[in-house]
Amino acid sequence: MRPHPKPQAFPLDTLTVNRSSPEHLSRQLYHGLVAIIRSRALPPGSELPSTRALAAELGLGRNTIVAAYDQLVTEGYLANRQGARPVIVDLPEGPRESPREEPPVPLRSPSLRGRLLLSQPYHHGRPGHVAFHPGMPDAQSFPFGVWGRLVARRASHGGETLFGTYDVTGHPALKEAIAGYLYSARGVRCRPEQIVITTGAQAAFDLLARLLLDPDDTVWMEEPGYYGAKAAFTVAGARILPIAVDQERGWRLDIPSFSPRLIYVTPACQHPLGITMRMEERLRLLDIAETANSWVIEDDFDGEYRFQGRPVPAIQSMDRSGRVIYVGTFAKLLFPALRIGFMVLPPELAGRIVNALSTTGQFAPLLLQAALADFITEGHMSRHLKRMRRIYAQRRQLFRDIVTERLRDEITLSPAEAGIQVVGYLKEGIDDIKVSQAAAKRAINVSPLSKYFQNTAPTQGLVLGYAACDAAQTRDGVERLAQAIGEVVG
Repeated sequence: MRPHPKPQAFPLDTLTVNRSSPEHLSRQLYHGLVAIIRSRALPPGSELPSTRALAAELGLGRNTIVAAYDQLVTEGYLANRQGARPVIVDLPEGPRESPREEPPVPLRSPSLRGRLLLSQPYHHGRPGHVAFHPGMPDAQSFPFGVWGRLVARRASHGGETLFGTYDVTGHPALKEAIAGYLYSARGVRCRPEQIVITTGAQAAFDLLARLLLDPDDTVWMEEPGYYGAKAAFTVAGARILPIAVDQERGWRLDIPSFSPRLIYVTPACQHPLGITMRMEERLRLLDIAETANSWVIEDDFDGEYRFQGRPVPAIQSMDRSGRVIYVGTFAKLLFPALRIGFMVLPPELAGRIVNALSTTGQFAPLLLQAALADFITEGHMSRHLKRMRRIYAQRRQLFRDIVTERLRDEITLSPAEAGIQVVGYLKEGIDDIKVSQAAAKRAINVSPLSKYFQNTAPTQGLVLGYAACDAAQTRDGVERLAQAIGEVVG
C-alpha cells in the first residue's frame, strides 16, 4: 500500500481572491486550488482544510468553499470521504512545458485533404468596407422591418416543428415557394421534393463533390472560373480540366481530352466575366454531357440581375436526361449572412440525399427557412427584387461613368450586361495582386482577376462590385482605387 503522506502545511498564502473581479469568488478559489494540486505544492493524498476553516481563513462564505470543492471532486482533482475532509487524488503528471532552450515538439501535420482545405483561396470582406466587394448586395436597402416581423411571427407560432432537426432536406413551405419562383423566373422544371435547402451555394458544392466524385475523377470547369467551386472539387481529389472562356468567343466547348465525371458552369452570368452562355453553347454542352455520361452543375450565379432584356432560362429547363443539378442562393437576392441556398436534384438523387445531409449537418435553421417562405409567398421578394434591379442599374451606370472618366488610362471595363460586379481589365504591366493589396490598405475591397485562373496564363484585372455603394461611396472609392493603382505604377 502507498504510505500515507506526512502532514504538510496548507499553502494559504498562494490563495488570493479579488472581490472586484467579474469572476465569481468560487471560480477564483477553484483556479487557485487547481494550481496548488497541479504544481504538487501538496502531495497526493493530502487533506484539504475543512470548508469552515478555509472560509474563516479567507473571509468567505462557507457555500463559496463548498462550491469550489464540489467542482474539484466532479472533475477528479479531489476524492470525498464519508465524515472526513477531501483528499488530493494522485494524478498523472501530464505534459509539461518544454524548457525555453529546447525547441517544441512539432505537432502532427493535417491529412492530405486537410492540407488541401487549408491552402484553398477565399475572399471575405470587413464591415464598412463595401467598396468594391465583388458580389456584395446593398444590405441598406433590404426591408429588415418586414423580415424581422416575419421571423418574430414564425418564432411565436412555430411550435415544435421549427425547433428540432426535422425536414432535413428543407422546410416544405420553402421548397414549394422556391419551386414556384424558379419556374416563373428561370424556367426551372421541378417538384418541391427535388429541392434541397443548403447553407449557401458553397455548402452545396462541397456536398455534391463528396457525393459525385471519386479521387482522380475529371471535372470540366470554366477558366477563369469560380475558385470556391474549384476548391470543393480539388479537395474531393478531382483533376480539373479547364473550359476556356473569354469576352469575345464565349465558352470554347471542344471535345474534352478526358471524359469528365462532372461539368461545372455559370451560364446565366459567368463568374467572374459576367457574360451569358449562348443557346448554341448550351445545346453543345448538353450534348457533350450526354455523350460522356457526365453530371452538370449549373451554378445560377447572379442570374436574376440582368440589365438588358429578361433573365435567360436555365439549362436545367432544357435537360431531358436528368443530369443537370441546379444550384442557387439567396445571398445576392437578400443578404449573404442569411446562409440559405438550394439545389434542384434529379429525382433519383433527391430521394437518397437525407443520409448525406444528416452526416454532414449541412441544413439551414428551419425558423429562417419558414420566414423566407413567407417572404416569397407574400410577395415581398418580388417587390424587393424589382426595386433592387432599378437601383443596381442606376449604380452600375454611375460606376461605369466614374471609372471611365477617372481611370480611363488604367482600366477598361468589360461590357457585360448581367451581375452586380464587373471586370476591369488593367493596362498591360500593372499587377492586379499588388493593386488589390494597395487598395486594401485604403479600405477598398477588390479581387484580383488572376486569382480566377488556375491552369492557364492569367489575365490581369480587378473584379469590382458596385452594388453596395451609393453615389458618394462610389466616387470616394474610385478615387482611393486610383491612388492604389498610382502607388503600384509609381
